[in-house]
Amino acid sequence: MATAAVLSSDNRTIPSYNRVEPGSSQLTPASYPETGSVASVDAKAVATEWVDAFNQALSAQDPSAVKQLFLQGSCWRDQLGLSWDYHTLTGPDKIASFLNSAPKGSRVASAKIDDSSATRKPTVSAVDYKGKVNGVASFLTVETDVGRGRGVVRLLQDPQDGNKWKAFTLFTAMHELKGYEETIKDKRPQGVDHGGHPGRKNWQERRTATENFEGDLEPTVLIIGAGQGGLTSAARLHQLQVPTLIIDQNPRVGDNWRNRYHQLVLHDPVWYDHLPYVPFPSHWPVFTPKDKLAEWFESYARLMELNVWTSTTLTDAKWNDDKRQWTVNISRKKSNGETETRTLHPRHVVQATGHSGEMKMPSIKGMDSFKGGNLCHSSQFKGAQMAPEGQTKRVIIVGCCNSGHDIAQDFYEHGYNVTLVQRSSTYVMSSQNGLDVLLGGLYEEGGPETEDADLMFMSVPNPMLKRMHQDATVEISKRDEALLKGLDKAGFKLDDGPDDAGFFMKYFQRGGGYYIDVGCSQLIIDGKIKVKQGQEIEEVKPNGLLFADGDFLEADEIIFATGYENMRGTARKIFGDELAERVKDVWGFDDEGELRTMWRRTGHPGFWFFGGNLALCRYYSRMLALQIKAIEEGIMKYEDP
Repeated sequence: MATAAVLSSDNRTIPSYNRVEPGSSQLTPASYPETGSVASVDAKAVATEWVDAFNQALSAQDPSAVKQLFLQGSCWRDQLGLSWDYHTLTGPDKIASFLNSAPKGSRVASAKIDDSSATRKPTVSAVDYKGKVNGVASFLTVETDVGRGRGVVRLLQDPQDGNKWKAFTLFTAMHELKGYEETIKDKRPQGVDHGGHPGRKNWQERRTATENFEGDLEPTVLIIGAGQGGLTSAARLHQLQVPTLIIDQNPRVGDNWRNRYHQLVLHDPVWYDHLPYVPFPSHWPVFTPKDKLAEWFESYARLMELNVWTSTTLTDAKWNDDKRQWTVNISRKKSNGETETRTLHPRHVVQATGHSGEMKMPSIKGMDSFKGGNLCHSSQFKGAQMAPEGQTKRVIIVGCCNSGHDIAQDFYEHGYNVTLVQRSSTYVMSSQNGLDVLLGGLYEEGGPETEDADLMFMSVPNPMLKRMHQDATVEISKRDEALLKGLDKAGFKLDDGPDDAGFFMKYFQRGGGYYIDVGCSQLIIDGKIKVKQGQEIEEVKPNGLLFADGDFLEADEIIFATGYENMRGTARKIFGDELAERVKDVWGFDDEGELRTMWRRTGHPGFWFFGGNLALCRYYSRMLALQIKAIEEGIMKYEDP
């Protein structure tokens, strides 16, 4: 791939494609151990022997015995099982050290082989993308001191220790609290109380009272934002019987998608995007148009009986450390046009305003002098209008990720002369080939159940995922060879992502810098969309942009697809400096290789960040809800490790 522009950070010169969020860590790809052939192995016997030894070591509270069951370079990734946080413990020594230092030792008490389906039972499988490092993998059921969960173990032979089978990866995740299970399946509500009950209310009356928090009713959790983060976390909390209220400034649920640019369609496929409890129906398109998604969100909120107040804003919020409680003032515009002011006292506030923060709009000399039509951020762009017949309209889009490309294609289809400004480099993969390689076998028609697919995906620690995706990125590039060569020839600078690990690592490491191609790349190759590469904007003129190299491009409209700030900035805007200084930065990897601050404790009691794509929201909504429920039931203290 062509080299990319570089940025200066911490007195080092870093390629832009390796850039990380400020304060986060550069993830080092894992290495694969040497291992022998396993063609004739009895997978169930191997897995059973290892699990038995693991359980004996846990029962004996013997970290040194646990240590002997892991390969050098192995990882134990855990979510709420070992502690009330997310950890990736790398190497036997780190695993033993963590267990020795934990106040209660290993809170994971035992594991069992899960052979309840063909997908879950022990089997011979590869741990690498190329299929050259083979071992035994099995789903597990897991029990902790306070809950139950699931897991996955991948075993390889250790040639340094007589080819004993040892864990290369172990994943454990708590899925439910004992005694506080979700109200689903055999625990579903009855729906009616048979018998004579004078004056009893029907379902609709009870629902209205609950939704409006009438009388003395108060939400335990207040969620700001009715997008996928707010809806999924509220749905999980509802099933754990935690009173929850979502507020959103928009008039309708789904408006956060409905109000985006005209041609927006999700770049992720339907199998990857299901919401908890209510999956998309079998006739749903592979890629969901934004207005269709908005309608689904609105229906989902009703079906899941979520309490949502639209046209509602938070006007003031104060936290009481002694009471561990918020006092929030809310302004709600009701359907009859009246404005209602309410004071509520939730114990938790969840900021679900998107995994990014405020729009990142550059400040450039002369912006106020522009005499054309739109000069705005991509988040404010509603869609291109057809250029008047016989007139040549010019637009410049600054930024070359998904939104920039989609908007450029929209303008081209409406008759505009389009130029994309690419300041550094971009990772590009075609939708077909990229998603086939990265999601195939997990999220596809006829693939595993969504919860099993999620478990398999999450069970790969991020350092190992990065190593796998280095090979996967090579495969995608081979399949996309003609596309990538065409872009390079057109002057569009390409990269392969952080450490050549492609799309997912760019998303996790910095939240952007990529384009999943759905047609715009060919327009660039064919010269129908032009590219201005590698130059910063010097000045906005009344009729266009002046660049640092002296070039001037005329424009009737200018769109800045320049991304978003950290969620912490939005928190500062809503809640003020005191909270913003107390919470930690969001996104990018911590020292263990877990994403920072999102879906986990933020540093401020009673305050949580929640965001991400639909798949991440589906998965981590359970984890957030379990933490809040555990705090509310006295099972966990916020300060617990």
